[in-house]
Amino acid sequence: MVELSEQAGVSVVNLSVLKNGRARAIRFSTLTAICDALRCAPGDLLEIDGGES
Repeated sequence: MVELSEQAGVSVVNLSVLKNGRARAIRFSTLTAICDALRCAPGDLLEIDGGES
């Protein structure tokens, strides 16, 4: 995770929050930076939460 943090310019703490599903939101710039570092599309990382509306 440290390598991804360095490549994406996102703190390890923020990556941990995202990884553990504790984030309520993500900035588009953060998502883009992570996708660029991983060479993937946002849809490869995100899933729809089936929670109540």
